[in-house]
Amino acid sequence: MSGNSETEGRAYRVLARKYRPQVLSDLIGQDAMVRTLTNAFAAGRIAHAFILTGVRGVGKTTTARIIARGLNCVGPDGTGGVTVTPCGVCGPCRAIAEGRHVDVLEMDAATHTQVERMRELLASVPYRPADSRMKVYIVDEVHMLSTASFNALLKTLEEPPEHVKFIFATTEIRKVPVTVLSRCQRFDLRRIEPETMLAHLDSIARKEGAEIDPDALALIVRAAEGSVRDALSLLDQALAHGGATIDRETVRAMLGLADRGRVIDLFEMVMRGDARAALAELGAQYAAGADPAAVLRDLAEVTHWISVLKVAPETADDPAVSPDERARGLALAGKLSVPVLARAWQMLLKALEELAAAPNAMMAAEMALIRLTHVADLPTPGELVRRLTRGAEGAAAGAQGGPAPARRDGPVAVVAGGAARAVADPAPLPDPRPAPDPGPDRGPASLAEIAERLRAERDLKLLLALETCVRPVSLTPGRLTFQPTSDAPAGLAAALARRLELWTGRRWTVSLAREGGGATLAETRAAEEAALLDEVRAHPLVAAALAAFPGAEIREIRRARDPAPGAGDPAAEPVPEDWDPIEAPEEED
Repeated sequence: MSGNSETEGRAYRVLARKYRPQVLSDLIGQDAMVRTLTNAFAAGRIAHAFILTGVRGVGKTTTARIIARGLNCVGPDGTGGVTVTPCGVCGPCRAIAEGRHVDVLEMDAATHTQVERMRELLASVPYRPADSRMKVYIVDEVHMLSTASFNALLKTLEEPPEHVKFIFATTEIRKVPVTVLSRCQRFDLRRIEPETMLAHLDSIARKEGAEIDPDALALIVRAAEGSVRDALSLLDQALAHGGATIDRETVRAMLGLADRGRVIDLFEMVMRGDARAALAELGAQYAAGADPAAVLRDLAEVTHWISVLKVAPETADDPAVSPDERARGLALAGKLSVPVLARAWQMLLKALEELAAAPNAMMAAEMALIRLTHVADLPTPGELVRRLTRGAEGAAAGAQGGPAPARRDGPVAVVAGGAARAVADPAPLPDPRPAPDPGPDRGPASLAEIAERLRAERDLKLLLALETCVRPVSLTPGRLTFQPTSDAPAGLAAALARRLELWTGRRWTVSLAREGGGATLAETRAAEEAALLDEVRAHPLVAAALAAFPGAEIREIRRARDPAPGAGDPAAEPVPEDWDPIEAPEEED
């Protein structure tokens, strides 16, 4: 008895191999490719090289083997010719299916990347097939070949012998040189649509004598992500796990998935702002064996799904989604705004990054949920600035009893994820009186003026050298002395002298000094920017904005235009200590 069991175990074939397509018409979800190849075989217009691209498990290698069998099939009676429907019973068909045909060479490029292996393969190309009509070279994961291997292949690929066909398969078509692509007939194999996959899996389950719940099939389809091989492997695992009857809970336990309904429950708790209930639900899922990172990923998936439903409700008709989930998702999409969903998505992505660095994954997940419960109350950047401004106006009126100062010159920061602007006085009107005659050009009075003139003339090479390699010692009309940096280009002094003479019409003396030079323009600018950044960080509006949006950064600093005279500057006053950026906005009259 034990011997028979061992024999049966050895004879068993997994579903992905047992139900591998044998002819092109058996391929599912690839109608365009099937139609093209069928017509090509019927018309005798078969290309000398094919390249098949697509994600894992959509039929690239299977298609290559079907083409190889079709080219070499001789039919059950041994008199057949090239056909799009190989018989599968003749000698060449069986040998190719079993991977032992001498004239069909299958190579995995991932393990044979060196050019020597490619040269060995190409050396056999001129010889006629030993036992078939065509020699077929199938190269899987062709993008893994080295550059030298691709170069060795080009000439043969362009003009191969009539008895040779090349079939390449790849999941990374962008890594294949265009010189190879231009010599091949390309087919892009698509991910399998959920409806097609569900019908295919249901058919195979019935052939295996198993009863499987539609919701369980939907979970398998969702996990397979359009790959037939992955779906069949999961179905095989489910049959072994659950026996002849498979329900949703069996598949969920097998895949280690959290209950989708409980994930939506947790999402609703978060959106209600019920932190206590959300933490309790997270703890219950953790006790049941759920990984905190998986819970956050599930929340991110639900957030994305509801966001898509919000902008495109027709996407709810997904067969991989149960009717109850569909109804709950549409209801949530109707209640939540896009800004709230977008902020929740960003916070979940940030939480997943923090999870990797956290000392305890559960702690990080709990902190993420606590932050998420306030996501609906967080103000938008524009609303934040209005609240800050109103709060500053109230503080100014209470402290001074009068209008705030009418003028302020200061920087303003644009904060990533939000904006905060300080307001300054308007620029003075231009003087209508004509300017006096400037007289002869005495030349630039500073290195900064020289840099501005070079920038205006777009002489970027000399401008870069001036800003980074010149430490000024003295600058007077007709004379410039500077200390060059160690990486200053040769001839810099002569180039500056020629340019100054061209501008002023007089000869300039540009000399070098060994010491005594000041900071370069680049160093001066970096120091000024650092000081300005410190000043901006200390500004009450910016400090409050950074506190309200954890993780926000100052990306750019601009100077605002001045306000109208007498308008006051609420930004100059401190933000009240009791102001809460998460507090609901006050109703305006």
